[in-house]
Amino acid sequence: MRLACLLSVFVFSMLGQAPQDLPPVATSPPDSRDVKLPNGKSQREEIVKADYKKNLEDAAKLVQLSQDVREALENGDRYVVSVRTIKQLDEIDKLSRSIRGRLKRY
Repeated sequence: MRLACLLSVFVFSMLGQAPQDLPPVATSPPDSRDVKLPNGKSQREEIVKADYKKNLEDAAKLVQLSQDVREALENGDRYVVSVRTIKQLDEIDKLSRSIRGRLKRY
C-alpha cells in the first residue's frame, strides 16, 4: 500500500513538471481558419448561432420534461415509478449531454 502511494506521488509529480527543452508552439490566429460561406458570412459564426438556438430549444424541453417528471413523482406511489417517467429521465440525460457537448466545443 505504501509503495503504491509513493509511486503515485512520484508519477503525479513528474506529470506536473513542464518540459524544458521543447520549443514554443506557434499558434495561428483563429480568423485564419475561418471559412466564408457563399453569402459572405462566417461559417463559424453561423454554426455558433445555430448551436445557440438549439441550446435554447433543448433547455426549454429540459424544463418541460423536468416538470413532467416532478408531477409524475408527486402524484405516483413512492415505491412505483412508471416506464414513461424512466424514459423521460433518459431524455433529460440525453438533452443535458448534448447541450454540454455543444457548449464545450467553444
